[in-house]
Amino acid sequence: MRATTGLALGIALGIGLGSPALARDLPDIKKAGRLRVVAVLEEKEPEFLSMKAGATPGFDHEILAGFCHQHGLVLEFVLVPSWDALVPALQAGKGDLIAGRVSDTPVRRRYADFTNEVFPTRVLVVTRSPRPAVTDAQQLAVLKVGTIPGTSMAEAVAGLGIPPQRIVPLSAGALSGALREGRVEAAVWAVEGAILAQRKDPSLQLGVFLGPPQKLAYGLGKGQPRLLAALNDHIRMVKQTGAWHRLVVKYFGAAAPEILAKARRAE
Repeated sequence: MRATTGLALGIALGIGLGSPALARDLPDIKKAGRLRVVAVLEEKEPEFLSMKAGATPGFDHEILAGFCHQHGLVLEFVLVPSWDALVPALQAGKGDLIAGRVSDTPVRRRYADFTNEVFPTRVLVVTRSPRPAVTDAQQLAVLKVGTIPGTSMAEAVAGLGIPPQRIVPLSAGALSGALREGRVEAAVWAVEGAILAQRKDPSLQLGVFLGPPQKLAYGLGKGQPRLLAALNDHIRMVKQTGAWHRLVVKYFGAAAPEILAKARRAE
């Protein structure tokens, strides 16, 4: 997920981010026989991580399960209640890495090392038919725009100079409903969330990207070079063998690879 503001505040106040616990590198992890993954469980969007019995496990879950199978490890998830709790939990030694739709951000990078890209992400504008797609960010100045406070999506909106009275704060999972009900005329969304919403509501239209391409990745504590290298090798293998493409289509639909390719391109 893309929330960053609360984490930055926690860092500024020194909350939960004291001296980090000694991180376990891959040899110690193999001795223990388990890889501990700190994550947030999003029940409304389980495509990256699901724990529900009988359901598909999720994009990140499958990639990490493959890594554990390769290295003879048991995959264990340590769940935390919020995105801002991920890095503090990692620093406290509660897990070996953070995963599950985690954005590689400058703030998080001060306290964690990140793998290569696991999934591309980017902020974009979404409208709902019959309203046309927004093709220029300047068009948002006269629209009622919804977004999620405390996220990089909200930061993108703030940088556009939209009058405050036209910005509607919404909770996670409420953007699609707000568009459908006419409470907002446009929504600023992360591309992976927008793709999932469009699969459920084909009337949603994906418009212009805001800001540069970004990435979802796995975050590790400082001092885990062998685990970092092994994860990067696994991610590279998943992409080279075509498994990454198959997982994208499985969880996000046949149109997702083309949309994500556009999200990667700097404009």
